[in-house]
Amino acid sequence: MKLGFCLSAFIIGCFVTVSMKVNAPNDATAESTFVSSSHHSTGNVINQEPIQMEIVTRPYGKTKAGQEVTQYICRNSNGYVLEMIDYGALVTAFRAPDKNGLQENITLSCTDMEGYEACTSYFGSTVGRFCNRIAKGKFSIDGTEYTLATNNGENHLHGGKVGFDKRMWKSERLLDKEAKSVGVRFSLVSDDGDEGYPGNLDVAVDYVLNNDNELIIDFTATTDKPTHVNLTNHNYWNLCGAGSGSIADHLLKLEADQYLPVDEQSIPTGELADVAGTPFDFRSETRIGARLNEIKSDPVGYDHNYVLRSGGGDLSLAATVRCPKSGRRMEIRTTQPGIQFYTGNYLNGQPGSGGFNQYGAICLETQHFPDAPNRASFSSTLLKPGQIYRQTTVHKFSVEK
Repeated sequence: MKLGFCLSAFIIGCFVTVSMKVNAPNDATAESTFVSSSHHSTGNVINQEPIQMEIVTRPYGKTKAGQEVTQYICRNSNGYVLEMIDYGALVTAFRAPDKNGLQENITLSCTDMEGYEACTSYFGSTVGRFCNRIAKGKFSIDGTEYTLATNNGENHLHGGKVGFDKRMWKSERLLDKEAKSVGVRFSLVSDDGDEGYPGNLDVAVDYVLNNDNELIIDFTATTDKPTHVNLTNHNYWNLCGAGSGSIADHLLKLEADQYLPVDEQSIPTGELADVAGTPFDFRSETRIGARLNEIKSDPVGYDHNYVLRSGGGDLSLAATVRCPKSGRRMEIRTTQPGIQFYTGNYLNGQPGSGGFNQYGAICLETQHFPDAPNRASFSSTLLKPGQIYRQTTVHKFSVEK
């Protein structure tokens, strides 16, 4: 009788959701909401003990302008942790176990707000209004030419001088017990004329971590005037662990038969070139460093958009990358038609690079094509009033032992 009562109490307890106060580092107060589940992380090694799926919030410092920044720490039941802040709607860490159960951060990040404000590499940020480049910072809509902020030579890059990566976002916690997922919804209003873009743009992005070890990123946007929109996340991945060295030995497979050649300013020429017989061929799993030095660019490395075989629309496999040393594996599925493969060519160990060195990580940015507003042959990025911009990218993590 006593045994039956205890067992029932244990089972009921496993499905009760509670809220509590916990102590955060540096004596900061953190709010935690969690759901009981399995596996426990002690230090950096994942053990087979109960843990809660939870989301914790805590202060993360202030911007130079005095704005309070909040960090969100989301944990699933398998030892994966997503950490984000409402400055830039950016990922400050993604912690994942390796084949030995060692949990490490696998995306490049800065240590504090001072570092993020000094960083020019877009670590983990939500990028917009338009990710990647727009040639000469200009485009026309219905015969009217718009001039954007130029911050990459004479070109516009990742939203301009004060893009979404340098803005404070509104945020709310997401906890879905039915779906066994936890995350954050960020929202932002980009005013008419912001960095030169027309229209008031309402943007929302959900970052969700679930118990299938998936990081799900959902973008939505609406406008009151025709405008161009192209949103992405700019995580820098090193599946051996952030700061562990070069990603040359990572193995990559891209679901693309074509890529976009670029000029000396990294602007697409307009050609869709076949990857066959070139250093750009990742149709089968290939070591990233195998042909990296064959790329004729300055600095040397990959920084090119690949034309996904799926063509966009449906959620389809875009890329698979793994680190044999750690056993970590990541699959990327997306509704976007392209993916930018970047090998951290401009990282130089300075504050703008967060102290990380060249080839210290890779970016796999799902997107519409660079300079699409000026290329009628590319899939359109024009958003009109009454339409909803909606894109989804899913990163699924696993471990090969």
